[in-house]
Amino acid sequence: MFTIFFQMAFRIRQSKYRHVFGKPLKRDQCYDNIRVSKISWDSTLCSVNPKYIAIITEAAGGGAFLVLPLSKTGRVERDSPLVSGHKAAVLDIEWCPHNDDVIASCSEDCYVKVWQIPEGGVNKPLTEPIVDLLGHQKRVGVVKWHPTAQSILLSGGQDNIIMIWNVGTGEAVVQIDSPDHILSASWNYDGSKFVATCKDKMMRVYDPRSGDMLGEVKAHEGAKPSQAVYLKDGKIFSAGFSRMSTRQYALWNENDLSEEMMREEIDQSNGVMFPFYDPDTSMIYLLGRGDSIIRYYEVTDEAPYVHYLSLYQCKDAQRGFGYMPKRGLSVNSCEIARFYKLHNSGLCEVIPMTVPRKSELFQDDLYPDTAGDTPAVTADEWLAGKKSDPILISLKDEFVPTQKEQLKVVRKSNILDKPIHKPTAAATPATQATPARSSVQEVAVPEESGAALPPKSPAVHKEIQQLKHVIGEQNQTIQDLMERVISLEKAANNSGVTENDETLGNDKAADQEQADN
Repeated sequence: MFTIFFQMAFRIRQSKYRHVFGKPLKRDQCYDNIRVSKISWDSTLCSVNPKYIAIITEAAGGGAFLVLPLSKTGRVERDSPLVSGHKAAVLDIEWCPHNDDVIASCSEDCYVKVWQIPEGGVNKPLTEPIVDLLGHQKRVGVVKWHPTAQSILLSGGQDNIIMIWNVGTGEAVVQIDSPDHILSASWNYDGSKFVATCKDKMMRVYDPRSGDMLGEVKAHEGAKPSQAVYLKDGKIFSAGFSRMSTRQYALWNENDLSEEMMREEIDQSNGVMFPFYDPDTSMIYLLGRGDSIIRYYEVTDEAPYVHYLSLYQCKDAQRGFGYMPKRGLSVNSCEIARFYKLHNSGLCEVIPMTVPRKSELFQDDLYPDTAGDTPAVTADEWLAGKKSDPILISLKDEFVPTQKEQLKVVRKSNILDKPIHKPTAAATPATQATPARSSVQEVAVPEESGAALPPKSPAVHKEIQQLKHVIGEQNQTIQDLMERVISLEKAANNSGVTENDETLGNDKAADQEQADN
């Protein structure tokens, strides 16, 4: 008996993260009474950074999301101001990794918008973004900031187009045509590649600067959406469904997608799973919509590569979730992850994941240097081919955010005349995207039916702007003429009354004189 026990114990893989446990905070330390969005799009519905939490909410007459300072816990008032500039439901949001006051959103109205949150939070309804990015012709469901380059943003829409934006100039710099619309996207560690999962069940790896597809594979056979995340060492972790609708995950080598490194089935639940990856600890957390479980794994270089650690379970299902970046965690309590779990009841529950340690000293092995909030390269440097790993910071003395200026959009001389870079030489003009605009009033938003409208050439756009200018001048001239006609009519009426009075007086005097005679 002792021999059997010893052999079983010997097989258990030792890991300092095996005993990680989650303990939710008390209700008054969470966020309550939130009208969480009921959209059917597979999104996390929540994004978190060390200053704010943003949650996609229900809104009448358009799309909106709520932004709260992390310290503003408790009951959220029904009339709390929202970020509400979209004309249709918001589908995805993500905070900028290099500026905690900047957040990007995308919507069914075909727009990608970038917002500057005022210091202290949103105190009144915020309807004017820093910049509107319009290039998609159908709804946009994915936005992802670049991990190391400043102001570079990826978006994917149902028009089967992936756009790479330079938010600093408000223009699309690269357009990639996809065989089908993307369901998820993830940059690699230095931002030189990204992986995307598509509705056609394929997982594809792209070079974002040239637009070249570097590889593709049918990651999961199931019809339901799959998700993928790039790991630090060039591996790719995917989560999806088998042909029999069994939930599963797999690990891939970016250099050879012909066969997975490993594959493991989980259960028969039907909720889409979202992987969250921590490059510092090589841990992956798997959360499924509609589940009440958070599973976590450790990725190593040893087979079977992905090692199951443990799980956190509660009785309430999760509708959405947010994941705190490492620099926003509490190192004094050995917290290595923190999740914000959205309930159908409107509660946003805060769940810290901690490693039990007796010592109160800083744990160097739990907190290696992590990515900070300073971009490693500028947008122009990245577009020119430069790549760099994130700039790392130490969490030993707790993270202090660097002072950030408000994001400014400096448009080039005339971005309407500048065509978007097309990676494929054989692309036709009909497939080119519409350049970004700076004003919502200047463009006609496609109908919500999703029907694709033919893109217009820069010359046509220029002519339209000239016609709008001429029409505006003519409208002003017509208005001036109308006001002048009205004033003339009033003067004529007043003059007519005076003349009638004089004529009537003269007629009476003549009649009196005739009677006297």
